[in-house]
Amino acid sequence: MNDFSFNFGEMIRTFVKDTGFANILNTPTEDMIFNYGIERFVFVWGNLIMIVIAFLLLYLAIVKKFEPLLLLPIAFGMLLVNLPLSGVMNEASWMIEEVKVVMPDATTETTNWVVHQKDGGLLYYLYQGVKLGIYPPLIFMGVGAMTDFGPLIANPKSLLLGAAAQFGIFVAFIGALLLNFPQAEAASIAIIGGADGPTALYVTSKLADHLLGPIAVAAYSYMALVPIIQPPIMKAFTSKKNRMIKMEQLRDVSKAEKIIFPIAVTVFISLMLPAAIPLVGMLMLGNLFRESGVVERLNKTAQNELINIVTIFLGLTVGATAKADIFLKPETLYIILLGLAAFAFGTFGGVILGNIMCKLSGGKINPLIGSAGVSAVPMAARVSQKVGQDENPSNFLLMHAMGPNVAGVIGSAVAAGVLLSLFG
Repeated sequence: MNDFSFNFGEMIRTFVKDTGFANILNTPTEDMIFNYGIERFVFVWGNLIMIVIAFLLLYLAIVKKFEPLLLLPIAFGMLLVNLPLSGVMNEASWMIEEVKVVMPDATTETTNWVVHQKDGGLLYYLYQGVKLGIYPPLIFMGVGAMTDFGPLIANPKSLLLGAAAQFGIFVAFIGALLLNFPQAEAASIAIIGGADGPTALYVTSKLADHLLGPIAVAAYSYMALVPIIQPPIMKAFTSKKNRMIKMEQLRDVSKAEKIIFPIAVTVFISLMLPAAIPLVGMLMLGNLFRESGVVERLNKTAQNELINIVTIFLGLTVGATAKADIFLKPETLYIILLGLAAFAFGTFGGVILGNIMCKLSGGKINPLIGSAGVSAVPMAARVSQKVGQDENPSNFLLMHAMGPNVAGVIGSAVAAGVLLSLFG
Protein backbone atom coordinates (compact mmCIF):
# COMPACT_ATOMS: atom_id res chain seq x y z
CA MET A 1 0.00 0.00 0.00
CA ASN A 2 2.81 2.38 0.91
CA ASP A 3 4.69 1.57 -2.32
CA PHE A 4 1.55 2.27 -4.34
CA SER A 5 0.98 5.59 -2.54
CA PHE A 6 4.59 6.57 -3.13
CA ASN A 7 4.50 5.68 -6.81
CA PHE A 8 1.19 7.40 -7.34
CA GLY A 9 2.42 10.55 -5.62
CA GLU A 10 5.63 10.51 -7.64
CA MET A 11 3.64 10.16 -10.86
CA ILE A 12 1.48 13.13 -9.92
CA ARG A 13 4.56 15.24 -9.12
CA THR A 14 6.20 14.23 -12.42
CA PHE A 15 3.04 15.02 -14.35
CA VAL A 16 2.67 18.44 -12.74
CA LYS A 17 6.37 19.19 -13.29
CA ASP A 18 6.01 18.47 -17.00
CA THR A 19 2.97 20.67 -17.57
CA GLY A 20 3.15 24.07 -19.21
CA PHE A 21 1.70 25.68 -16.08
CA ALA A 22 4.77 24.65 -14.09
CA ASN A 23 7.12 25.94 -16.80
CA ILE A 24 5.42 29.20 -17.79
CA LEU A 25 8.21 31.04 -15.95
CA ASN A 26 11.82 30.09 -16.64
CA THR A 27 14.01 29.45 -13.60
CA PRO A 28 17.61 30.69 -13.92
CA THR A 29 20.32 28.28 -12.90
CA GLU A 30 23.38 29.18 -10.85
CA ASP A 31 25.76 28.93 -13.82
CA MET A 32 23.94 31.61 -15.85
CA ILE A 33 26.00 34.73 -16.48
CA PHE A 34 23.31 37.20 -15.41
CA ASN A 35 22.10 37.65 -11.87
CA TYR A 36 19.94 40.75 -12.10
CA GLY A 37 18.57 43.42 -14.41
CA ILE A 38 16.61 43.34 -17.63
CA GLU A 39 18.23 40.16 -18.97
CA ARG A 40 17.11 38.15 -15.96
CA PHE A 41 13.62 39.69 -16.14
CA VAL A 42 13.26 38.80 -19.83
CA PHE A 43 14.54 35.28 -19.26
CA VAL A 44 12.13 34.58 -16.40
CA TRP A 45 9.05 36.33 -17.76
CA GLY A 46 9.75 36.16 -21.50
CA ASN A 47 7.23 33.44 -22.42
CA LEU A 48 4.46 35.20 -20.55
CA ILE A 49 5.27 38.56 -22.14
CA MET A 50 5.25 37.08 -25.63
CA ILE A 51 1.92 35.33 -24.98
CA VAL A 52 0.43 38.70 -24.00
CA ILE A 53 1.86 40.28 -27.18
CA ALA A 54 0.33 37.44 -29.21
CA PHE A 55 -3.05 38.12 -27.58
CA LEU A 56 -2.70 41.81 -28.49
CA LEU A 57 -1.94 41.00 -32.14
CA LEU A 58 -4.89 38.59 -32.24
CA TYR A 59 -7.09 41.40 -30.94
CA LEU A 60 -5.83 43.79 -33.61
CA ALA A 61 -6.40 41.18 -36.33
CA ILE A 62 -9.85 39.97 -35.24
CA VAL A 63 -11.46 43.01 -33.62
CA LYS A 64 -9.71 45.89 -35.38
CA LYS A 65 -9.26 43.94 -38.67
CA PHE A 66 -5.66 45.14 -39.10
CA GLU A 67 -4.28 43.04 -42.00
CA PRO A 68 -6.02 39.94 -40.56
CA LEU A 69 -5.05 37.52 -43.34
CA LEU A 70 -1.45 37.57 -42.17
CA LEU A 71 -1.54 39.15 -38.72
CA LEU A 72 -3.83 36.42 -37.38
CA PRO A 73 -1.62 33.43 -38.34
CA ILE A 74 1.50 35.38 -37.33
CA ALA A 75 0.02 36.05 -33.89
CA PHE A 76 -1.07 32.45 -33.47
CA GLY A 77 2.36 31.16 -34.50
CA MET A 78 3.87 33.51 -31.92
CA LEU A 79 1.49 32.11 -29.32
CA LEU A 80 2.31 28.48 -30.17
CA VAL A 81 6.07 28.86 -30.03
CA ASN A 82 6.00 30.67 -26.66
CA LEU A 83 3.71 28.21 -24.93
CA PRO A 84 6.12 26.29 -22.69
CA LEU A 85 7.25 22.85 -23.84
CA SER A 86 5.23 23.10 -27.09
CA GLY A 87 8.25 22.06 -29.17
CA VAL A 88 6.63 23.25 -32.41
CA MET A 89 9.87 24.88 -33.59
CA ASN A 90 12.32 22.34 -32.24
CA GLU A 91 15.03 21.69 -34.82
CA ALA A 92 15.59 18.27 -36.26
CA SER A 93 18.96 16.82 -35.26
CA TRP A 94 21.13 13.85 -36.10
CA MET A 95 23.83 12.14 -34.03
CA ILE A 96 26.28 9.62 -35.44
CA GLU A 97 27.47 7.01 -32.94
CA GLU A 98 30.42 4.69 -33.43
CA VAL A 99 29.61 1.12 -32.41
CA LYS A 100 32.21 -1.66 -32.14
CA VAL A 101 30.88 -5.05 -33.18
CA VAL A 102 32.75 -8.29 -32.34
CA MET A 103 32.55 -10.81 -35.13
CA PRO A 104 31.29 -14.38 -34.46
CA ASP A 105 34.81 -15.82 -34.46
CA ALA A 106 35.60 -13.59 -31.44
CA THR A 107 38.96 -12.66 -32.94
CA THR A 108 38.08 -9.66 -35.04
CA GLU A 109 35.87 -6.67 -34.66
CA THR A 110 34.36 -4.15 -37.01
CA THR A 111 33.06 -0.62 -36.68
CA ASN A 112 29.48 0.31 -37.50
CA TRP A 113 28.09 3.81 -37.61
CA VAL A 114 24.60 4.28 -36.20
CA VAL A 115 22.62 7.42 -36.99
CA HIS A 116 20.19 8.61 -34.32
CA GLN A 117 17.60 11.09 -35.57
CA LYS A 118 15.57 13.45 -33.43
CA ASP A 119 12.52 14.74 -35.25
CA GLY A 120 11.81 18.46 -35.37
CA GLY A 121 8.55 20.20 -34.52
CA LEU A 122 5.75 20.66 -37.05
CA LEU A 123 6.41 24.35 -37.65
CA TYR A 124 10.16 23.74 -37.99
CA TYR A 125 9.50 21.75 -41.16
CA LEU A 126 6.94 24.22 -42.50
CA TYR A 127 9.40 27.05 -41.76
CA GLN A 128 11.84 25.69 -44.32
CA GLY A 129 9.63 27.28 -47.00
CA VAL A 130 10.45 30.68 -45.49
CA LYS A 131 14.11 29.94 -44.79
CA LEU A 132 14.70 28.66 -48.31
CA GLY A 133 12.87 31.61 -49.88
CA ILE A 134 10.00 29.56 -51.34
CA TYR A 135 6.85 31.07 -49.83
CA PRO A 136 7.34 34.79 -50.68
CA PRO A 137 7.71 34.22 -54.47
CA LEU A 138 4.61 32.01 -54.41
CA ILE A 139 2.74 34.82 -52.68
CA PHE A 140 3.96 37.12 -55.44
CA MET A 141 2.53 34.76 -58.05
CA GLY A 142 -0.88 35.08 -56.40
CA VAL A 143 -0.53 38.86 -56.18
CA GLY A 144 0.33 39.00 -59.87
CA ALA A 145 -2.76 36.97 -60.73
CA MET A 146 -4.90 39.46 -58.83
CA THR A 147 -3.23 42.62 -60.17
CA ASP A 148 -4.34 44.72 -63.11
CA PHE A 149 -1.32 46.58 -64.50
CA GLY A 150 -3.59 48.52 -66.87
CA PRO A 151 -3.38 51.84 -64.94
CA LEU A 152 0.41 51.61 -64.96
CA ILE A 153 0.55 50.81 -68.68
CA ALA A 154 -1.88 53.66 -69.43
CA ASN A 155 0.25 56.11 -67.43
CA PRO A 156 3.92 54.98 -67.52
CA LYS A 157 4.94 58.03 -65.48
CA SER A 158 3.49 56.14 -62.52
CA LEU A 159 6.70 54.11 -62.47
CA LEU A 160 8.53 57.21 -61.27
CA LEU A 161 6.16 57.58 -58.33
CA GLY A 162 6.59 53.92 -57.45
CA ALA A 163 10.36 54.40 -57.52
CA ALA A 164 10.22 57.59 -55.42
CA ALA A 165 8.27 55.78 -52.71
CA GLN A 166 11.25 53.44 -52.19
CA PHE A 167 13.10 56.44 -50.72
CA GLY A 168 12.18 55.23 -47.24
CA ILE A 169 14.16 52.03 -47.77
CA PHE A 170 17.43 53.88 -48.17
CA VAL A 171 16.69 56.30 -45.30
CA ALA A 172 16.05 53.34 -42.97
CA PHE A 173 19.18 51.60 -44.24
CA ILE A 174 21.34 54.58 -43.32
CA GLY A 175 19.56 54.86 -39.96
CA ALA A 176 20.21 51.18 -39.19
CA LEU A 177 23.89 51.58 -40.03
CA LEU A 178 24.09 54.57 -37.67
CA LEU A 179 22.65 52.34 -34.94
CA ASN A 180 25.49 49.88 -35.56
CA PHE A 181 23.47 47.16 -37.25
CA PRO A 182 25.59 45.05 -39.62
CA GLN A 183 25.00 45.79 -43.30
CA ALA A 184 22.96 42.63 -43.95
CA GLU A 185 20.69 43.33 -40.97
CA ALA A 186 20.37 47.00 -41.97
CA ALA A 187 19.25 45.96 -45.45
CA SER A 188 16.65 43.59 -43.98
CA ILE A 189 15.28 46.31 -41.73
CA ALA A 190 15.26 48.89 -44.50
CA ILE A 191 13.09 46.81 -46.84
CA ILE A 192 10.18 47.33 -44.43
CA GLY A 193 9.88 50.73 -46.13
CA GLY A 194 8.68 49.03 -49.30
CA ALA A 195 5.43 48.22 -47.44
CA ASP A 196 5.49 44.75 -48.97
CA GLY A 197 5.42 41.90 -46.46
CA PRO A 198 6.54 39.04 -48.72
CA THR A 199 9.44 41.12 -50.04
CA ALA A 200 10.55 41.98 -46.51
CA LEU A 201 10.42 38.32 -45.51
CA TYR A 202 12.27 37.20 -48.64
CA VAL A 203 15.14 39.63 -48.11
CA THR A 204 15.33 38.89 -44.39
CA SER A 205 15.35 35.12 -44.96
CA LYS A 206 18.38 35.57 -47.21
CA LEU A 207 20.31 38.16 -45.21
CA ALA A 208 19.31 37.94 -41.52
CA ASP A 209 16.82 35.16 -40.83
CA HIS A 210 17.20 35.60 -37.05
CA LEU A 211 15.31 38.91 -37.43
CA LEU A 212 12.30 37.42 -39.22
CA GLY A 213 10.00 37.72 -36.21
CA PRO A 214 10.37 41.44 -35.40
CA ILE A 215 10.65 42.43 -39.08
CA ALA A 216 7.49 40.51 -39.97
CA VAL A 217 5.53 42.07 -37.11
CA ALA A 218 6.76 45.56 -38.05
CA ALA A 219 6.13 45.14 -41.78
CA TYR A 220 2.59 43.82 -41.51
CA SER A 221 1.65 46.16 -38.66
CA TYR A 222 2.59 49.21 -40.71
CA MET A 223 0.84 47.84 -43.78
CA ALA A 224 -2.30 47.55 -41.66
CA LEU A 225 -1.84 51.09 -40.36
CA VAL A 226 -1.62 52.71 -43.81
CA PRO A 227 -4.93 54.62 -43.30
CA ILE A 228 -3.54 56.09 -40.08
CA ILE A 229 0.09 56.79 -41.00
CA GLN A 230 -0.25 58.20 -44.51
CA PRO A 231 -2.97 60.92 -44.42
CA PRO A 232 -1.14 63.32 -42.04
CA ILE A 233 2.00 63.13 -44.21
CA MET A 234 -0.02 63.58 -47.39
CA LYS A 235 -1.80 66.66 -46.05
CA ALA A 236 1.35 68.15 -44.56
CA PHE A 237 3.20 68.19 -47.89
CA THR A 238 0.41 69.10 -50.32
CA SER A 239 -1.73 72.20 -50.68
CA LYS A 240 -5.51 72.12 -50.52
CA LYS A 241 -5.64 73.42 -54.08
CA ASN A 242 -3.51 70.56 -55.37
CA ARG A 243 -5.45 67.96 -53.38
CA MET A 244 -8.59 69.07 -55.20
CA ILE A 245 -7.13 68.46 -58.69
CA LYS A 246 -9.30 66.20 -60.87
CA MET A 247 -7.30 64.06 -63.27
CA GLU A 248 -8.31 63.08 -66.77
CA GLN A 249 -9.65 59.62 -67.40
CA LEU A 250 -7.03 57.03 -68.30
CA ARG A 251 -6.94 55.61 -71.81
CA ASP A 252 -8.08 52.08 -72.53
CA VAL A 253 -5.30 49.50 -72.54
CA SER A 254 -5.41 46.75 -75.15
CA LYS A 255 -5.17 43.06 -74.33
CA ALA A 256 -1.96 42.79 -76.36
CA GLU A 257 -0.31 45.46 -74.19
CA LYS A 258 -1.34 43.63 -71.02
CA ILE A 259 0.12 40.36 -72.32
CA ILE A 260 3.39 41.89 -73.54
CA PHE A 261 3.93 43.89 -70.32
CA PRO A 262 4.74 41.02 -67.89
CA ILE A 263 6.97 39.31 -70.46
CA ALA A 264 8.88 42.51 -71.24
CA VAL A 265 9.30 43.42 -67.56
CA THR A 266 10.60 39.95 -66.74
CA VAL A 267 13.19 40.01 -69.52
CA PHE A 268 14.33 43.57 -68.76
CA ILE A 269 14.70 43.13 -64.99
CA SER A 270 16.33 39.72 -65.45
CA LEU A 271 19.02 41.29 -67.60
CA MET A 272 19.44 44.31 -65.35
CA LEU A 273 19.08 42.75 -61.87
CA PRO A 274 19.10 38.94 -61.76
CA ALA A 275 18.72 38.84 -57.95
CA ALA A 276 15.19 40.25 -58.27
CA ILE A 277 13.95 37.52 -60.60
CA PRO A 278 12.49 35.12 -58.00
CA LEU A 279 10.07 37.86 -56.91
CA VAL A 280 9.53 39.74 -60.16
CA GLY A 281 9.40 36.56 -62.25
CA MET A 282 6.68 34.98 -60.11
CA LEU A 283 4.77 38.27 -59.98
CA MET A 284 4.76 38.53 -63.76
CA LEU A 285 3.98 34.84 -64.26
CA GLY A 286 0.87 35.25 -62.12
CA ASN A 287 -0.10 38.32 -64.12
CA LEU A 288 0.42 36.45 -67.38
CA PHE A 289 -1.96 33.75 -66.08
CA ARG A 290 -4.52 36.51 -65.62
CA GLU A 291 -4.07 38.42 -68.86
CA SER A 292 -3.45 35.58 -71.32
CA GLY A 293 -6.98 34.26 -70.92
CA VAL A 294 -5.93 30.70 -71.79
CA VAL A 295 -5.14 29.25 -68.34
CA GLU A 296 -8.15 30.23 -66.27
CA ARG A 297 -7.76 27.21 -63.99
CA LEU A 298 -4.18 28.20 -63.15
CA ASN A 299 -5.25 31.81 -62.73
CA LYS A 300 -7.97 30.88 -60.23
CA THR A 301 -5.63 28.54 -58.35
CA ALA A 302 -2.94 31.22 -58.04
CA GLN A 303 -5.50 33.79 -56.89
CA ASN A 304 -7.24 31.55 -54.38
CA GLU A 305 -6.12 28.10 -53.24
CA LEU A 306 -2.37 28.53 -53.69
CA ILE A 307 -2.01 31.98 -52.17
CA ASN A 308 -4.34 31.08 -49.29
CA ILE A 309 -2.42 27.91 -48.39
CA VAL A 310 0.96 29.62 -48.63
CA THR A 311 -0.31 32.58 -46.61
CA ILE A 312 -1.27 30.24 -43.76
CA PHE A 313 2.12 28.51 -43.77
CA LEU A 314 4.02 31.79 -44.14
CA GLY A 315 2.22 33.65 -41.37
CA LEU A 316 2.23 30.76 -38.92
CA THR A 317 5.91 29.95 -39.30
CA VAL A 318 7.09 33.57 -39.34
CA GLY A 319 5.18 34.14 -36.11
CA ALA A 320 6.85 31.05 -34.68
CA THR A 321 10.27 32.68 -35.11
CA ALA A 322 9.32 35.28 -32.50
CA LYS A 323 10.61 33.41 -29.47
CA ALA A 324 11.02 35.43 -26.32
CA ASP A 325 14.81 35.18 -26.24
CA ILE A 326 15.01 36.52 -29.81
CA PHE A 327 12.15 39.02 -29.86
CA LEU A 328 12.54 40.72 -26.47
CA LYS A 329 15.71 42.65 -27.17
CA PRO A 330 16.47 46.38 -27.55
CA GLU A 331 17.13 45.72 -31.24
CA THR A 332 13.44 44.89 -31.71
CA LEU A 333 12.43 48.38 -30.62
CA TYR A 334 14.98 49.88 -33.02
CA ILE A 335 13.57 47.73 -35.83
CA ILE A 336 10.02 48.88 -35.15
CA LEU A 337 11.05 52.55 -35.04
CA LEU A 338 13.21 52.24 -38.16
CA GLY A 339 10.34 50.48 -39.94
CA LEU A 340 8.03 53.38 -39.09
CA ALA A 341 10.63 55.85 -40.36
CA ALA A 342 11.05 53.84 -43.56
CA PHE A 343 7.32 53.80 -44.18
CA ALA A 344 6.92 57.51 -43.43
CA PHE A 345 9.80 58.54 -45.68
CA GLY A 346 8.50 56.27 -48.45
CA THR A 347 5.18 58.12 -48.33
CA PHE A 348 7.04 61.43 -48.18
CA GLY A 349 9.17 60.56 -51.23
CA GLY A 350 6.13 59.66 -53.31
CA VAL A 351 4.24 62.81 -52.33
CA ILE A 352 7.22 65.10 -53.02
CA LEU A 353 7.69 63.67 -56.52
CA GLY A 354 3.92 63.96 -56.98
CA ASN A 355 4.21 67.69 -56.22
CA ILE A 356 7.03 68.05 -58.73
CA MET A 357 5.07 66.20 -61.42
CA CYS A 358 2.01 68.32 -60.62
CA LYS A 359 3.98 71.51 -61.25
CA LEU A 360 5.66 70.21 -64.41
CA SER A 361 2.33 69.04 -65.83
CA GLY A 362 0.71 72.41 -65.26
CA GLY A 363 -1.57 71.13 -62.52
CA LYS A 364 -2.86 68.03 -64.31
CA ILE A 365 -1.49 65.50 -61.79
CA ASN A 366 -2.85 65.30 -58.27
CA PRO A 367 0.18 64.82 -55.97
CA LEU A 368 -1.86 62.63 -53.62
CA ILE A 369 -1.38 59.66 -55.94
CA GLY A 370 2.34 59.75 -55.13
CA SER A 371 1.66 58.33 -51.67
CA ALA A 372 0.27 55.20 -53.33
CA GLY A 373 3.76 54.41 -54.61
CA VAL A 374 4.33 52.26 -51.53
CA SER A 375 3.52 48.63 -52.19
CA ALA A 376 0.49 48.22 -49.90
CA VAL A 377 -1.96 47.13 -52.62
CA PRO A 378 -4.73 48.30 -52.85
CA MET A 379 -4.96 50.01 -49.47
CA ALA A 380 -2.56 52.85 -50.30
CA ALA A 381 -4.51 53.64 -53.48
CA ARG A 382 -7.73 53.73 -51.47
CA VAL A 383 -6.17 56.16 -49.01
CA SER A 384 -5.24 58.47 -51.91
CA GLN A 385 -8.83 58.25 -53.13
CA LYS A 386 -10.27 59.03 -49.68
CA VAL A 387 -8.01 61.99 -48.93
CA GLY A 388 -8.70 63.45 -52.37
CA GLN A 389 -12.45 62.95 -52.02
CA ASP A 390 -12.44 64.60 -48.60
CA GLU A 391 -11.27 67.80 -50.33
CA ASN A 392 -13.40 67.39 -53.45
CA PRO A 393 -16.33 64.93 -53.24
CA SER A 394 -16.47 64.68 -57.05
CA ASN A 395 -12.84 63.59 -57.27
CA PHE A 396 -12.07 59.98 -58.24
CA LEU A 397 -8.37 59.17 -57.92
CA LEU A 398 -8.52 55.42 -57.32
CA MET A 399 -7.57 54.22 -60.81
CA HIS A 400 -4.92 56.93 -61.13
CA ALA A 401 -3.46 55.88 -57.76
CA MET A 402 -3.43 52.21 -58.75
CA GLY A 403 -0.70 52.99 -61.30
CA PRO A 404 1.86 54.08 -58.68
CA ASN A 405 0.54 51.39 -56.33
CA VAL A 406 1.31 48.46 -58.64
CA ALA A 407 4.53 50.22 -59.69
CA GLY A 408 5.45 50.13 -56.01
CA VAL A 409 5.13 46.33 -56.03
CA ILE A 410 7.65 46.16 -58.85
CA GLY A 411 9.79 48.85 -57.21
CA SER A 412 10.01 47.05 -53.88
CA ALA A 413 11.02 43.82 -55.65
CA VAL A 414 13.71 45.70 -57.58
CA ALA A 415 14.93 47.35 -54.36
CA ALA A 416 15.10 43.89 -52.79
CA GLY A 417 17.18 42.70 -55.72
CA VAL A 418 19.57 45.62 -55.28
CA LEU A 419 20.03 44.89 -51.58
CA LEU A 420 20.53 41.17 -52.20
CA SER A 421 23.07 41.90 -54.93
CA LEU A 422 25.03 44.22 -52.65
CA PHE A 423 24.87 42.32 -49.36
CA GLY A 424 23.75 38.77 -50.18
